[in-house]
Amino acid sequence: MADKDSVEKYLENNPQFAKEYFDKKLRAEALTAAFSAPVIIKDAASFKDVNSVQEAAIIFELIQELQKPGKMEEALHRVLQRICLITQADRVSYYLCRSRNGVPELATCLFDVTPTSKFNANLVDPQKEIVFPTDMGVVGFTAHSKKPQNVPDVSKNPKFCDFVDKQTGYKTKCMLTYPLVVDKECIGVVMALNKVGADNFSAEDEALFHKYMNFAQVITLQHYTTYMYNVESRRSQVLLWSASKVFEELTDIERQFHKALYTVRTFLQCSRYSVGLLDMTKEKEFYDEWPVKLGDVEPYKGPKTPDGREVNFYKIIDYLLEDKEEIKVIPDPPADHWALVSGLPTYVAENGFICNMMNVAADDYFTFQKEAVDETGFVIKNVLSLPIVNKKEEVVGVATFFNRKDGKPFDEHDEQITEALTQFLGWSVLNCDTYDKLNRMEYRKDIAQEMLMYQTKCTTNELQSILNTKEKFDAEPEDCDQKEMYKLLRATCPKADNVNGENLYHFSFSDFPVSEFDLIKAGIRIFFELGVVEKFKVPAETLTRWMYTVRKGYRSITYHNWRHGFNVGHTMFCLLQTGKLRRYYSDLDAFAMVAAAFCHDIDHRGTNNLYQTKSASPLARLHSTSIMERHHLEHILTTLHCLCQSLNIFCNIQKRQFENVQHLFDVCIIATDLALYFKKRTMFQNIVNATEPMTDEKDAISFVSNNPTRKEIVMAMMMTGCDLSAITKPWEVQSKVALMVAAEFWEQGDLERTVLDQQPIPMMDRNCAEQLPKMQCGFIDFVCSFVYKEFSRFHKEIQPMFDGLNNNRAHWNEQAEVYNAKMKANEDEKKKLEDEEARKGENLGWIHVINA
Repeated sequence: MADKDSVEKYLENNPQFAKEYFDKKLRAEALTAAFSAPVIIKDAASFKDVNSVQEAAIIFELIQELQKPGKMEEALHRVLQRICLITQADRVSYYLCRSRNGVPELATCLFDVTPTSKFNANLVDPQKEIVFPTDMGVVGFTAHSKKPQNVPDVSKNPKFCDFVDKQTGYKTKCMLTYPLVVDKECIGVVMALNKVGADNFSAEDEALFHKYMNFAQVITLQHYTTYMYNVESRRSQVLLWSASKVFEELTDIERQFHKALYTVRTFLQCSRYSVGLLDMTKEKEFYDEWPVKLGDVEPYKGPKTPDGREVNFYKIIDYLLEDKEEIKVIPDPPADHWALVSGLPTYVAENGFICNMMNVAADDYFTFQKEAVDETGFVIKNVLSLPIVNKKEEVVGVATFFNRKDGKPFDEHDEQITEALTQFLGWSVLNCDTYDKLNRMEYRKDIAQEMLMYQTKCTTNELQSILNTKEKFDAEPEDCDQKEMYKLLRATCPKADNVNGENLYHFSFSDFPVSEFDLIKAGIRIFFELGVVEKFKVPAETLTRWMYTVRKGYRSITYHNWRHGFNVGHTMFCLLQTGKLRRYYSDLDAFAMVAAAFCHDIDHRGTNNLYQTKSASPLARLHSTSIMERHHLEHILTTLHCLCQSLNIFCNIQKRQFENVQHLFDVCIIATDLALYFKKRTMFQNIVNATEPMTDEKDAISFVSNNPTRKEIVMAMMMTGCDLSAITKPWEVQSKVALMVAAEFWEQGDLERTVLDQQPIPMMDRNCAEQLPKMQCGFIDFVCSFVYKEFSRFHKEIQPMFDGLNNNRAHWNEQAEVYNAKMKANEDEKKKLEDEEARKGENLGWIHVINA
């Protein structure tokens, strides 16, 4: 029988026979048994003699390790053990590559791994990591260059650094290194040290090392992919949730930050964080500087923010996320508060830097508390602090995050997530600032309105000039009985049929014989004639104050003054009463319509909407359409909403009724914009056409009054008819009013020529004054005629207005014909002179020909 040596020698000399025999005799059951049993190699030096079955078992074991769920470090530890065994290295380590504060660095993760070492012994505590930059040592060079290294003698390699050896007391002689790279980014370095039984690692060892690094590469890639997915998910969630919360709260920066930070707390993966809010005061009050200037107080020499403010944290919001969540707000925190005592928040506020620190207890620059900071037992280990900077690049606060939940230091991805959050918070300060500015503008507006009301509001003496309770009752209005004051007011105001000889019920009423003061009384009389004062319990004092205030609200300009406002209100009264249009409206509607008509042009500036737009006035920037009309509306609504309620003539109606009154004011006043007149003409004409054939008055009333839209259309056309009513007055009145209107137009034309440097249209050009009769005829034909013709069809009681219009049209036409005749005579004279000049030229030509 052959011995062992002779069999081995035969198999070595006959490899083909050995292969055929092996394939035939070695069955699948044997392979399965070999792979299922743990690989035990007592002597690492004999690995060269391990057959392919045992190597396959090692590979199979590593593949099984890849499939196991769990921490990346455990799977990588098994790989490093096998690599240490295969390469016969004394020990193997894994360095994690990361960045903090923008500086790439390497940190020990699995250290001094041997084939028999335990995982817990090799896993490095995050607080005991050995950390060094990537520009140090062979490992750093490997990470930087992303190329594997084989250093046979470290003492002869200039890149070698004994920093780690000094930390551990170990003596490195030779080494193999390999970078683990993902998407051209080095995420770690594996290092094998000191070949057992030799002075250096051979090329065969290096090949084996690179071969088994594929397993480490796959493990770290899986971990890196999962980690980056988690990072991007957290980043998106932080931004989405913080965005939703910062726009929910605009009133206060503290509430805004609190809502955003508390909502995203689970995505920040830290145990605690605090936000310090900085005082935004840049300049002290002059009286606070006096002690410094006098030398009684030392000037401030402490840290300042980049924009020159003293670093003063006026509030700290502390979020504790461990165990039972808790939020603490510390106003005016003392300098020795645990969140400030280290000096880190002050440093960040002063320099605007991001500071990412690990193992802060060992730091010499900042004085962090090494023991528990409060009664919760919380101990600071790692810190990430960032400035919160607004759009003006001012540091408004400092956010500091403590202790990553997995115990590791904060890395560059944590920096990016928290920086995105703090940047978003900083930019969102603009919302609070804008809201604050809007509030301040609102406050200033309220103050300006209060000042305006003080100047325009009816004074006590002015009130007594109409409602003379002191003389009659020897008492103030508020101490008098309302019924007695109604009697007094009725007696003070002129009779409706005799206002300085004019009748309020006539369309031909003229305000010229009446003083502006008496027009106020006449306006009060109109409300009594409507029967709304007692019905809606309008206090006599309030009605008088309101009427007087409306008069004072009109400016002293050429045409759109108080007299025009009164005339429009009077015409509305006439249309309702004399014209019989009140049948379509309730008493409250009539009350609101007349009141709106009185103040429809309040605070008019004597220029139209087009001029406001051309001059880019504040009114034009505020209102895009119906500029002046919307200003008049806001002005009178402000008067009605006066805080003291002494000007609200609708003070005793219900809230829903008052809302309807405000809507009617909107309809009436905006309807006076002639640009809207052409849009409503056809709709009004359709209503007239529908009611004209109706023989029963009730049918017509039902057709209009039961449809709110039709009521508003008729109401809007009534306002147009009232606004243009001067064109229907008797000729002696109309001719004067037309000159007043023209004079105001010419004043606007002068402004266009001087201020805007534009040539005004003929209607606004005083150089075209002689064309006034012609332009009046055109205005009547193009605008006015339709209004009063349709109203006379709608209600025959309004026929006097249409008759007055036609009469004035005839007078203007006579003057226009005189102007046309004059212009024709001038044209004929001009043509005659031109013909004579032409004949003279021809005669001179013939003379030259004859002489030639």
